[in-house]
Amino acid sequence: MLKRGLDILGALLALVALSPLLLLITVLIRASLGPPAIFRQWRPGLAGRPFRLLKFRTMTDGRAPDGEPLPDADRMTGLGRWLRSTSLDELPELINVLRGEMSLVGPRPLLMEYLPLYSPEQARRHDVRPGLTGWAQIHGRNSLSWEERFSYDVWYVDHRNLALDLRILLLTLGTVFKRDGITQAGQATMEKFRGRS
Repeated sequence: MLKRGLDILGALLALVALSPLLLLITVLIRASLGPPAIFRQWRPGLAGRPFRLLKFRTMTDGRAPDGEPLPDADRMTGLGRWLRSTSLDELPELINVLRGEMSLVGPRPLLMEYLPLYSPEQARRHDVRPGLTGWAQIHGRNSLSWEERFSYDVWYVDHRNLALDLRILLLTLGTVFKRDGITQAGQATMEKFRGRS
């Protein structure tokens, strides 16, 4: 209950304090990409239950002649790259935190299509609410291998406590300012997870 209370308080304070920035980003996205400014996508939450993740749009809707979406790297805008490098594209997830779909700290919510690919150990990342930031994010973010990322996620599930959450939040600020681990080499963000080999 204490963690949930801190999530609500933290999200509310952040939304109020950052409201001018949120408005500015919304205007910039609408001017460069048109509406909507918010991207919504189903992601697995606690116990793998789906919820609609909210993020600022960073890509166009560009498609190849066959109708398939262009690769992420080809659809990413200059504004989108900057938003991702500063993690500002994640700010709308504060609303997900208020709704109880996410926490300030926890394993990052990945794609629904990955759910059947997890080993039982990897699937334990869904024993807690997904977070805006997490143990893996301060240890390499998208530069980690999938095995490393899941190892950090499960470690957090087994060792979570309020002091650890506060430590992660503080260390996240440094990671964001230094823009560490934004992308994996040769990827717009990270290569797709294809399950264990």
